[in-house]
Amino acid sequence: MMLPLVMLSVLLCSAAAGTLQTRSTDTCVNRCGEKVDHNYHCQCNSACVRHGDCCHDYNLCNSTSSCEGRCSEAYSPSNTCHCNSKCSQHHNCCQDYSSRCGGNDPGVGFSDQELLAVSEQLYSLDTNKASQDDIRLNVQHHIANSQTGDKLDFAPQRLYAYVNEEVLFSRPTFAKFIALLNNYNQMTGIAEHFTEDQLAEQDSFLAEIMKSAIMDTLYSVLLSKKMYNSRVEFEEDLKKMWFGLYSRSSNALDSSGFEHVFSGEVKRGKVSGFHNWVRFYLAEKNNELNYYSYSYNGPWTDYPDILAMQFNWNGYYKAVGSGIVGSSPEFDFAIFTLCFIAKPDKQCTVSLGGNTMNIQTYTWTKSTYGNGKKYVASAFPLTP
Repeated sequence: MMLPLVMLSVLLCSAAAGTLQTRSTDTCVNRCGEKVDHNYHCQCNSACVRHGDCCHDYNLCNSTSSCEGRCSEAYSPSNTCHCNSKCSQHHNCCQDYSSRCGGNDPGVGFSDQELLAVSEQLYSLDTNKASQDDIRLNVQHHIANSQTGDKLDFAPQRLYAYVNEEVLFSRPTFAKFIALLNNYNQMTGIAEHFTEDQLAEQDSFLAEIMKSAIMDTLYSVLLSKKMYNSRVEFEEDLKKMWFGLYSRSSNALDSSGFEHVFSGEVKRGKVSGFHNWVRFYLAEKNNELNYYSYSYNGPWTDYPDILAMQFNWNGYYKAVGSGIVGSSPEFDFAIFTLCFIAKPDKQCTVSLGGNTMNIQTYTWTKSTYGNGKKYVASAFPLTP
């Protein structure tokens, strides 16, 4: 049946309007860096590349991710990365800062050899680490990387057969670290609320590890790089970098670098973070954690060692939970901080007792502190 001309014109105009409206949502104009919005057919943030749902003109956003024509520009919170002399200090340089502006590579110019030397020095200073007599592991069943998602329990016994708590956990840095672990809600999406006593525990932990030769050495190295002007400034930045809250879910201030890396979280039904051996041991001891298997055991014959494990924590699974075993809290804190500053969002090759390993760090990109400084999002040992 033929439609009247007037009706046909109305339909065509409506269709055209709908097409224009749809097309207007399929662009990155004024949308660069925004959160995922499923009202649009495509996205305009850094995650869209990974998910394959970028808008056709996402390259508009890439202009703020490069230093081309931006060297020495003033800081602007609207930019995703920066191109001035302060960006290295704030861990937020664009990836091409060095090539475009002749500045240091993000991370204040640590060479690979410097990182190997500094990490070996930190390793040698870890006098609080466990001895071979302090920890006995029962690793039991090894699985291939292809099996880590199978969620099969191959270990009838606990991973930690013995830990010398009386010696290790009485040491001040261990004791103050352990005091922090019950201050967090494991579920993302639930805001963290700290009491005055819990905030004081954060300060007490930082003050204690700052007494160690490990953290003193790290500070001296960063001072030589003109990263900090005083020990007080360094300690204050550590607190914000690691303990500052941000939102991983539901716009709640539910997470921090310390909680994610050292205590662990649950996000979307899976364990997230949880890279500390003391936390693992205590959870296993308290029947909150069930060890399943291991997929990597490092070449170290004493402690610290590196282990990648599969486990269930309070009903939630972790496919690959890599961690440094037997180290002191100050060592983990120092080596992760070094790599976060030296190689943010990259693999950082360090040396421990003559064996090299890679540490991966990630910056939190959705919020900042200070003049655009980045929080720690994650830090963990990479395993083959």
